[in-house]
Amino acid sequence: MVSLLVTDIGELVTNDPALGDGPLGLRRDAAVVVDGGRVAWVGDARSAPAADAVLDAAGRAALPGFVDSHAHLVFAGDRAAEFGARMAGEPYTGGGIRTTVAATRAATDDELRANVARLRGEALRQGTTTIEIKSGYGLSVADEARSLRIAREFSDETTFLGAHVVPPEYADRPDDYVGMVCGSMLAAASPHARWIDVFCERGAFDVDHARAILACGQAVGLGVRVHANQLGPGPGVQLGVELGAASVDHCTHLSGADVDALASTRFDCMCPDGGHTTTVATLLPGAEFSTRSPYPDARRLLDAGVTVALATDCNPGSSYTSSMPFCIALAVREMRMTPAEAVSAATAGGARALRRDDVGVLTVGARADLLLLDAPSYLHLAYRPGVPLVSTVLLNGESQ
Repeated sequence: MVSLLVTDIGELVTNDPALGDGPLGLRRDAAVVVDGGRVAWVGDARSAPAADAVLDAAGRAALPGFVDSHAHLVFAGDRAAEFGARMAGEPYTGGGIRTTVAATRAATDDELRANVARLRGEALRQGTTTIEIKSGYGLSVADEARSLRIAREFSDETTFLGAHVVPPEYADRPDDYVGMVCGSMLAAASPHARWIDVFCERGAFDVDHARAILACGQAVGLGVRVHANQLGPGPGVQLGVELGAASVDHCTHLSGADVDALASTRFDCMCPDGGHTTTVATLLPGAEFSTRSPYPDARRLLDAGVTVALATDCNPGSSYTSSMPFCIALAVREMRMTPAEAVSAATAGGARALRRDDVGVLTVGARADLLLLDAPSYLHLAYRPGVPLVSTVLLNGESQ
């Protein structure tokens, strides 16, 4: 593999304050050397070592590839009519998930695979170089296992979400469904998953069922993630902290105790930023946009010292977007995040939500996932919403 010098970078986001200015570790007139799929050198363009090939950024901004730590890509069909009804005034309750379950069960493997490939390609073109993919639209032993087998073809960050909702055939027997999730479904799904997740919400799974399912996943070595406090106040955040979850996702309706619980997981370390919370609050503004719901109060979480991630929640019902730049713009406009905080949350924050230290940063040894923008600064991601600014994507050091 040839080495590559990316030079004449007008503004470089490293996410390492030791390498530049402020929390984003900004450098001007910078360069990056990539070798063997990893970052080999970072510094001033005038001091850059030679490499086998050169990519001239021509003054463009460069930043780490986006890390989308919450996405539901394995499904069939769409729910455009449901979206139209919501925009006409009907409330979102999560009930439409069952519509997607029926379509997904009826789809062939090739049809599901093609849909994942389409959405993964969309995300990559918009700068997402790492993406988590959940199951959760099969809700049977065979369909959950095949969903994760297909997801694993596109990402190592796969999540078993058999506890998305109780399927219709178990509507009157939720205890039996939980028993299956913890038993035969987990056994079939876990070889293809890194994580386990539960939708702990009214109309989905109560706290006792959620705790039991997550504990079973932990027992076979899966990391914990939780859909928490999306539709209203509830126990999901507290449960996630109790179980040491890597992230609690949505966090739309939080009490003071929820915020305190998340903040209590903070630890100090030799990290560039001096520490972060081990349980990340992953915010999904695309869902609020698509359901006309209140946005999470990111400012409250950040001011309490909670680590925040941004993700798309890409799914056919409540957030049919694969665009991390769109979510950055929403976070700045609607959730009172600064552009720097939003970019950090979409890169380093997402990496922490996946407990990864090799992505979301541009430091020596990190994976060489790098974006160039058709803009002089990362600020343009929020300043120019809806504009396709990502001009170049390097994934493992190779142009896509």
